[in-house]
Amino acid sequence: MFKKFMTALIIMLMAASGLLACGAPAGSSAGRAGENTAAETESLLDEGKTYEAVITVKDYGEIRFTLRQDKAPISAANFVKLAREGFYDGLTFHRIINGFMIQGGDPNGDGTGGSDHMIKGEFKSNGVDNDLAHVRGVVSMARAQDPNSASSQFFIMQQDAPHLNGDYAAFGEVTEGMEIVDKICEAAVVTDGNGSVARENQPVIEKIEIIEN
Repeated sequence: MFKKFMTALIIMLMAASGLLACGAPAGSSAGRAGENTAAETESLLDEGKTYEAVITVKDYGEIRFTLRQDKAPISAANFVKLAREGFYDGLTFHRIINGFMIQGGDPNGDGTGGSDHMIKGEFKSNGVDNDLAHVRGVVSMARAQDPNSASSQFFIMQQDAPHLNGDYAAFGEVTEGMEIVDKICEAAVVTDGNGSVARENQPVIEKIEIIEN
């Protein structure tokens, strides 16, 4: 009971402080938040196709998820673009909270980095009709307090977190490999209450492959 209470308390504190979204590029060459337009990224995705991402995590296995471009087309296209460019290859999951989520995709490995651009936040409080809920297996974009500061960092829900609904851009759903997410969460050695993991202990994303169907 005490463990459940402390987990819930940590989640509420992080939500209040915006720590879940630590992912705005700091000191990078990123443009102004939201400067990257839908026209630049949405053109990569064919509405008549489905897109699947396969994340290979070193020493763990594969996590597969379907991209929901029908809910968050900018976020989905941005993820596909970065994955195809090899941006994620060799990066890590730097933030892990057992009973909550795993977060990765930061080239700095500490929650401060991103790609060279930021995208519009596709969620209700930012004027976008995205009703994909943050339940177990959903993939979503991390961001800073600015609603349009998402870049490359993403997180995978290990458990439901309804308080995130409407404030973060959910853009995918895991179809295979949630047992991998569970193993990563269970094995994590964190250094603080925010789920930070020392670089030498961060699970490595060997590659992310995009499959079109």
